[in-house]
Amino acid sequence: MSSQSDLSALHTRLHSEGFAFLGAETMDGLLDDPQSLDDWDAFTESWNDLAPDAYLAAKGRKRRRRHATFKITADGAITRNPQQPHVQTLQNNKLQGGIERWFVPIRPKIADGASLRRILQFSHTLFGSLAPRIPQWHVEAHQFRIEASIGEAGEPTPEGVHRDGVDYVLVLLIDRTNIESGVTTIHASNGELLGSFTLTHPLDAALVDDAKVSHGVTAVTPFDPEKSAHRDVLVVTFKAAA
Repeated sequence: MSSQSDLSALHTRLHSEGFAFLGAETMDGLLDDPQSLDDWDAFTESWNDLAPDAYLAAKGRKRRRRHATFKITADGAITRNPQQPHVQTLQNNKLQGGIERWFVPIRPKIADGASLRRILQFSHTLFGSLAPRIPQWHVEAHQFRIEASIGEAGEPTPEGVHRDGVDYVLVLLIDRTNIESGVTTIHASNGELLGSFTLTHPLDAALVDDAKVSHGVTAVTPFDPEKSAHRDVLVVTFKAAA
């Protein structure tokens, strides 16, 4: 199957079902083999340079992250914005909503690099085709590392099953080391379970129409208690600019 036919099928599925799971091989094709890009190794290695999420640590949970925002216009032009806070409503995030959260920015060489730009371009092609009348998107990129240890499970979504308060979401697995569980669940507005899957291999991806469905990820624990354990993902959200 060609990348174009994969993209068309993905468009149809998101439009009708509100979510999709893509295996690494399919995602690799849709991203035009990002691992061949000159900065791919630096891109993935940058997850080793994330900062503690001070807001979550204050509630006794472990997570590392960096954050950046972008403007993407209908013609696909990408502009990185000056650093700004991440804000969610209490309705969408009962744990940390209603406040401005300022995170350490994604390093410029990563935010402006070819790998992240290719991911943003793919996302815009897909999400823009689902909402062709949107002239400009507010886009946020989040690098997350969830750490786990014996007696202290890692929580990819400590707020539980939720909506992000955006239009579309891409979750791309970057690395998964000594981790078990971490099942993504998709739910209808009445709470009905619509589907579940686990991001296992680098480039496995989940795509979500945030207006249609809610999502969550179960806690992760280490296979081997004597070794470090983490789950690294890139989360990209698209919201029609005000």
